[in-house]
Amino acid sequence: MREAWDGLIRDFVRHLKGTNRSESTQRIYRRAAVGLVDFLEQSGQLVAPDKLTRRHIESYMAYLIESRSSSTANVVYRALQQFIKWLQDEEEIDRSPMERMRPPIVPEKPVPVLTENQLRALLAGAKSNSFVDRRDNAILRLLLDTGGRLSEVAGLMTTDVDFDNDVVHVLGKGRRLRALRFGQQTGLALGRYLRSRAKEKLSARPELWLSEKSRGPLGSNGIHQMLRRRGDAAGIPGLHAHQFRHTAAHEWLSNEGGETDLMRLMGWKSPQMLRRYGASMADQRAREAHRKLGLGDRL
Repeated sequence: MREAWDGLIRDFVRHLKGTNRSESTQRIYRRAAVGLVDFLEQSGQLVAPDKLTRRHIESYMAYLIESRSSSTANVVYRALQQFIKWLQDEEEIDRSPMERMRPPIVPEKPVPVLTENQLRALLAGAKSNSFVDRRDNAILRLLLDTGGRLSEVAGLMTTDVDFDNDVVHVLGKGRRLRALRFGQQTGLALGRYLRSRAKEKLSARPELWLSEKSRGPLGSNGIHQMLRRRGDAAGIPGLHAHQFRHTAAHEWLSNEGGETDLMRLMGWKSPQMLRRYGASMADQRAREAHRKLGLGDRL
């Protein structure tokens, strides 16, 4: 029985590759499917694919919520929906066991935005002319200025930087190409970094970000660790890339930037994302709007 599941998961991943899903999506979907089968096997509930029931999936969701978190369970649930849909399309099952199921509820936890003082402290910690400081300063400014996702910024190539139009070209979610505009100071920081980069042993590599001491390209995990280190030094424990994205959205809305423009800049398809980003400061924006627009002081 396990062999049947393993073969299906293998072919599901092949399908994902064939439909040009990102490597990240392939990894998440595969992990969800394998996790379900592992759980059922270890709990003595493993059945043939066409015998899978709602009870099996709900049991797995309950396990994930208890052992991991509701947000993890939610991600796995949505990945399993795609796996089950594929099983239906392949006529391996007649009916989805997830029919009329609802995803696990994830309590909303607003991401804290960064204050101007915190941002200044971060940038001040990377102000020397060393290769590492110039690199980190450019990354910090680019994350804040563009609101780009970690994967987008980490995946940049040197050819993606367009100084003529002040944009970086990134491959976003859904493998959609988009251009992130950057300002004057970020452009200067990128230029300084590229001048330092040109002196590095691995400067011929196509990846934009390089690790120190000729250790190769700096990927998402390396940037994640750099942010944690810089955050600790600036008194911002647990700093992560998504805080810059939320901060950029909050600042845009606070300065009366248009919501449609923000959606395009951030690469969002759904207006629902507007409510999620910068949510922790929504009350502050509302109070500021009242200060400007409140009727009481105009009478």
